[in-house]
Amino acid sequence: MPRTIMFTVFAYDISDNKLRRKVAGVLEDSAVRVQNSVFEAWMSEKQANRLIKKIEKLLVAGDSLRVYVVGQSGLSRCHTFGGPAITGSPSFLII
Repeated sequence: MPRTIMFTVFAYDISDNKLRRKVAGVLEDSAVRVQNSVFEAWMSEKQANRLIKKIEKLLVAGDSLRVYVVGQSGLSRCHTFGGPAITGSPSFLII
């Protein structure tokens, strides 16, 4: 059975510099940084949940993480101005 992949956006607000760098490092392993605290990735729900749990363990009171899954109809209406373009869905998934 093929694994469904989703366009997933991660955005965080973390005040501590050291912790912010650590969270960015975790996300850089799986996603593309598109702004200082915003990352995008094509991934399965299982991969996204694994990443979310990993980051949740690092967060402290006052920090926030937002995760958005963008469906095909929403993705077709997204626009980017400056920075990297939204990448198309990969035609294959390496596991």
